[in-house]
Amino acid sequence: MKKIVMFVFNDDPMCFIHVLLNTLDMDERGHEAKIVMEGAATKLLPELAKKENPLNGLWEKVKNFGFIEGVCKACAGKMGTLKSAENQDLAILDEMSGHPSMAAYRDQGFEVIVF
Repeated sequence: MKKIVMFVFNDDPMCFIHVLLNTLDMDERGHEAKIVMEGAATKLLPELAKKENPLNGLWEKVKNFGFIEGVCKACAGKMGTLKSAENQDLAILDEMSGHPSMAAYRDQGFEVIVF
């Protein structure tokens, strides 16, 4: 079993759908998969929570399975979406000067993929 964490910086919904689909695919293949929302991707949080959003079903599925590792505190704060992350009960990550640490995941044996 591989351990994979995807750091998502891109706020393009067409890119993000692939993150969600690949996370589910990796899990189905027996891998441990996690998603960390970073940078501009944190702007997606309020939209993903809306029932009418085409990505909402996949987002809720991935979130309910526990694949969302968390959200960058500094970036969500800058993008004005920190409250949305908190309202969705997402972990707020800030161990590296307000940001999540890629090195910490590498130290735990995770392969880091950046979108």
